[in-house]
Order: sequence, then structure tokens, then C-alpha cells
Amino acid sequence: MFSRVLVANRGEIALRVIRACKELGIETVAIFSEADRGSQYLELADQAFCVGSAKSMDSYLRIDRVIAAAELGKADAIHPGYGFLAENSHFNEVCRSCNFEFIGPSPDAMEKLGDKNTAREMAIAAGVPVVPGSDGLIESEEDAIRSARKIGFPVLIKATAGGGGKGMRVAADEASLQNAVAQAQTEAKAAFGNSGVYLERYIDRPRHVEVQIIADQHGSVVHLHERDCSVQRRHQKLIEESPSPRLPEATRKAMCDAAVRMVKQANYYNAATVEFIVDQQDDFYFIEVNARIQVEHPVSEMISGVDLIKTQILVAAGQKLAFAQNDIKPRGAAIECRINAEDPDRNFQPCPGKIQTMYLPGGFGVRVDSHAHAGYSVPPHYDSMIAKLIVHRETRDEAIVTMQRALSELRITGIKTTAGFHKTVLAQPEFVQGTVDTKWVERVLLPRLQNK
Repeated sequence: MFSRVLVANRGEIALRVIRACKELGIETVAIFSEADRGSQYLELADQAFCVGSAKSMDSYLRIDRVIAAAELGKADAIHPGYGFLAENSHFNEVCRSCNFEFIGPSPDAMEKLGDKNTAREMAIAAGVPVVPGSDGLIESEEDAIRSARKIGFPVLIKATAGGGGKGMRVAADEASLQNAVAQAQTEAKAAFGNSGVYLERYIDRPRHVEVQIIADQHGSVVHLHERDCSVQRRHQKLIEESPSPRLPEATRKAMCDAAVRMVKQANYYNAATVEFIVDQQDDFYFIEVNARIQVEHPVSEMISGVDLIKTQILVAAGQKLAFAQNDIKPRGAAIECRINAEDPDRNFQPCPGKIQTMYLPGGFGVRVDSHAHAGYSVPPHYDSMIAKLIVHRETRDEAIVTMQRALSELRITGIKTTAGFHKTVLAQPEFVQGTVDTKWVERVLLPRLQNK
């Protein structure tokens, strides 16, 4: 087992990893930028080192400084959390070459799955359904037109690297295809340093459903069932839940089995999320694999009873999974709302600043993961999420009621947050009925609110 782990991240996920390490008897080393200096969660680590100025490119993304902190702190393993360097295969390799265990998959598996086109080919080899698409990357305008005619319009242009909706465009016909491809390539190059794009058939009004996987280094691969992440805005998840509502049991089982096959095909170990879209006929198609822990992992923890961060650490230390697939029996329903420092009334404009008061909800079935507190200044340099509010109850109806109650209890002053918007979402008939899709917020809810 490791004696000391460096957490190569900040905020909520850094606190989450520190807590897991403490329960395992492992000391921790934290890193921070000048913008995060003085954050209370740093006091929970055994050591903390500044790695640079506020900008992430000068601090959390500086591999040399992260490794230097690990050396100074005498760490023997590094947990990347999510975001920043979490899916950087080069960082993964550097950690291992400097004799730090990387708490995640092998660099090879991470690199292959990080490229969406390669991952798509691996999915096909594993017998996992994929959206009909181009045979590899688009090399020319003629190639794009030929592929689009074969697939059928409308088509979705997707960047092979990265995520978050960047490098994605929809082309309704041949006339708009060339410009859409060029725009996607330019955006992908700027965001990821890789201009490669490919085409897929555009699936109208899909649901976004993903499967949580945990695998050890001894060949065991277990899924912790699925999460529904269809409540999104501009490809950014807002609310996640498990189990996915209105998903036929046969589809649920087939999807989870497909996710396990995908991970085995990649010779993957540690935590991963296999993402799918589900069309209006309940057919599912592979999107991508996230080779890291995800923001919404608490939803899977609540229904499975598995501490994913602890399990990540144990797997990285070479231990076998302490459970098999038959041991994972999903219990009840869980919902997570991401509480962001944003103003929904101003097009979700980021709202950094000092939190004056912060009262967190509690009670039966309520969990809050947050590094924020009264007096904390939310910096403008990073993701705007300041808390995750999670509820777990026996039924989905109970979970919705409990989440509404918890959101009503949450009090944050000094900045604007998305808490009130979440209450509105949970009250909508489409959410209650479980019929939302990934464009529902933009297509239906926001216009509905504007017309009130």
C-alpha cells in the first residue's frame, strides 16, 4: 500500500481524495495555485506546495512543477482527480518514469481511449454498437462529402481529441458541410492541439447514459450500473441520476455488458466511464470512454455502496477487487445536482466572488461534496462548480422530493448560483416523467422560462 499520495488537483475532488486517503491510513500532499492559497481544504493534507500562479497553464497543468511537488513531499503515488492532467497520457508516463504510481489506467490504454476515433474502432472490435460514421478521420472536402452521403444527413462533425462539446458541429446538407468541417477543425486545433475530426450520423433528441466501470490489474472488470446525464446545457452536464429513468431493462443490461466488453478490449484497469447515447427507439450507441474518475461518481457510489476513490487507490496498489459483479446490487435512486457559481438569469454567466454565507443542507439521504465555505472567494480562473448536492432514497419519486427539500435548505449569499435553476428543472413534468433529452434544456426549458 502507498504511504503518501500527491493529489494533482484542487477544490472538491482534491478534498474527496484526501478524505479517502485518510480513511486508508495514507498521508497526502496537496498542490495549489496562488488563487487557491489559503483554501481550508489544504489544511487537511499533511503537506501542501504552491505550483504557480492563478492560470492553470502556469500551475495545475505544469507537469514539471507537479512532479517536483511529489518529490519534495516524498509521495509514492499521484492521484490526478478529474480535469487538468487527469487524461494526459504523457503526464501518466512521466509519473511512472519518475517512480510515482499513477492512480489510473496505463498510459497506453489512456492514449488509445483518449482518441475518439481509435476508441470507436476498439468498440467495433468489441462488438459494441456505434453510431454509423466515417471510416476514420476526414482528410479532404471530397472525403467529407463521400462519407456524409454514405451516412445520410444530418451528420455530426466531432473532434477526435478532447470533449466538452468543443470541435462539434452539425451539418444538415452538403451545402453546409464544408464550412462546418472547417469550423470544427479550427476549434479542435485551438482547444486540443489536434485538428482531426470524423463524421457520425446525427441522432436527434438522444439521452446521454453512461456506465461506471472499475477494473483491477488481475483481469476483473465490474460495472456499477448506469447514470443518466441527459440534463445538459451546451454539452455540459447539470444533473445526473441513477438508475436511468424509463430505460428498458433489456437495454440497461445490454449497455452495461457492452461497457464491460469495451474496457476488457482496451486491457484497461482502474476507474472508467463508458458513455453512450440512447435514441428514441431505445437503441444505444457508444460515444467515448473517460479514462478517469468523473464528477458524478457519487451517484454510482450511493446506489452501489462502493467507495470509488478508495477502490481506485487499492487497484493502483495492485490489490484485487474486493467484490464481483454478482455482489453489486443497485439500491434505490440517487440524484446529483452540480451547484455552479453562475447566474442563470444572465445566460449562466460565471459569478466568481466572495461567499458571504453558506448553509449546507443535511438530513436523511443527503450528501454534500464541497470545498467551499463562508468567506471563501470563488476564483474566476477555473471551473465554476463549487458543490455537488447528492440525494439517495428508495425510489426516484422520493429522491426528487428530497432533492427539492435540500435545494430549498441550501443558502449561499454573496454570489449567484444554479441552485434555484435546479429546483425549477426538478419541478418540470418532463423531468418527473423521465423524458428529457440532451437538448431539452435549450430547446424546451429555457424558452419556457423566458416566456413566463
